[in-house]
This record gives sequence, C-alpha cells and structure tokens, in this order.
Amino acid sequence: MLEEPLPVELVLEALDQIKMSQSKDSPAKIQNRKPKVILFDIGGVCVISPFQSILDYELNLGIPPGWVNFSISKTAPDGFWHRLEKGQIPMDDDFFAGFSRDLHDPVRWQTFYQAQQAKNPKLPKQLPPVPKIDARWLFFDMMSSARAPDPWMFPALQKLKASGKFIVAALSNTVIFPPDHEYSKAAFFDDPIRKNFDVFVSSAHVGLRKPDPRIYELALKKVDEFAKEHANTERGRALGWDEGIKPEDIVFLDDIGENLKAAKKAGFDTIKVTLGKAFEAVEVLEEVTGLELAGDHPKISIKPNFKGTKAKI
Repeated sequence: MLEEPLPVELVLEALDQIKMSQSKDSPAKIQNRKPKVILFDIGGVCVISPFQSILDYELNLGIPPGWVNFSISKTAPDGFWHRLEKGQIPMDDDFFAGFSRDLHDPVRWQTFYQAQQAKNPKLPKQLPPVPKIDARWLFFDMMSSARAPDPWMFPALQKLKASGKFIVAALSNTVIFPPDHEYSKAAFFDDPIRKNFDVFVSSAHVGLRKPDPRIYELALKKVDEFAKEHANTERGRALGWDEGIKPEDIVFLDDIGENLKAAKKAGFDTIKVTLGKAFEAVEVLEEVTGLELAGDHPKISIKPNFKGTKAKI
C-alpha cells in the first residue's frame, strides 16, 4: 500500500487511460459474412470480470490501477498464475506463496510505477514501497466475483444457444480447484455456465493458455470436429457443417487485447468486451448474428467500487 493514498482525481485519470485503450471492434468489419461459430471467453465476458475485483482492490488500497494485471502479465509464460492456468501446478500453499512473490517483485514495481509517472506527472516523484498484497485473499475474491453471470452477456449467450443457428463454443483460461474446495466440480463441465456450450476448451485441461497460438489452433480443431460429427443432423445440414469450420467462420469475444490480437492472427473475427460495459459487445453480436440477444438489464456501466471491497494487505 502506498504511504499516502492516491488522490481520487489521479485514480480517475488512470481509469480514463485504461478505458481509452479499450475499443470495441466495429460491426462493419465482420457483418459481411455470417459466422458459423461464436466463440466466447468466460471471465469478463460470460461472467463478471475478475479484473473488476482487482480494480476494486487496488482502488481501496490506493494502488495505481493496473499494477496487479501488469505484474501477472510480466511473469508470463512461467509465472505461478500462468502455470496454474495451464494445469502444471496444483492450487495449494506453494502456489499462493509463489503467486505472492510474483506480486511483490521490486524491479517490476519500479518499471510499472515509472511508466505511470510518464503518463501522469502528478504522481509522487519518489518511488513508493512495493504494495503489500494478500495474494490468497485477492485470488479467491477474484474467483468469487467471477462466479456471477454477466447481466448483459449471459442472457445473450442463452438466447444464442436457444436459437440453434450457431455452434456456441468457449475458449477460456481456467483453473482447477482442489477436490475439497467449495468451487470444485466432480464433473468440470457440469456447470450452469459451461453447460451452454457445444464445445469448451479449458486451458487447465489442455495444458495451453491464451494467447498461445496453439490453443487457437486447438479450438478451431475442436469446433471443426463438432461440425463434422453433427453434419448429418437436421441442424448440421441446414447450417452447412459438412464443409467443416474455417478460421473465418469464427467470431471470438474476449476482454483482453493480447488474446484478441492472437485470435486475429489465427484468422478469427473478434469482438472486444470492455470492462463493466459488456452490453456494447452484445450490440455488436446482435449485428453479427442478426438475432435479438439483449436482455432487460439497464445499459449502465459497472462503476469501480472505492469503498465496498474489504481489501486485505
């Protein structure tokens, strides 16, 4: 935690910079052809973003917004977070100790803080101590928040599935909880969210995570196999699944820029889902699919929580 909490105006300026870097793809880029597959990320798309929990945590501790995400991203590909999402290590005390070390690296903190100073000269010139973060508490707060369906995207997912006009698939960076944990499922895919998908590619089960190009190749392989296996069904014949699935047949929704860039390189069309504003992506998805997908939830952005999070250090 910083010795002096950041002034609210500095926090708001930082949030504005984050939002400015997030832009949704134009419907005009992908509406010229109708896709066969709608491929969803889960966290931050179909369910409430764990990044919302991170942002609330940072704001309540006076940490410049973006530090936790920066720290996680800069430990790729072999940081403890990434290894957990690839199913390489269990979720145990060793993981949380390693994750905590990743969040308290002084060199990364200096790099991050200096980058924030370059954007915002109002920040204190002297480098503050590395913020103290309770990695275990933050992790489970993120997992808890990400269990709630997104109020805009989840109804759209259900309507899309009910239409039967598309292969509905998921490509998600996931974790596997210990068998005795309350979030653990004996059958991982027997879940109120996961059961909506024809195909589900889970990073922790396949040993790859986004944005590794190989996981996009795997997702394409899996949806192509699904299409060909069901090509002789009434639905498959009507939708031309006998021809299989090509990269250009897929529209992918994600909330992380580097994951979308990798998807574009794989040949997929993409839709950006902005933190707290998934209704914008639903509007794009409606234009792409030609379906009415919006639910009844008001189109009002989710605001950062400055006081409600019981953040721990």
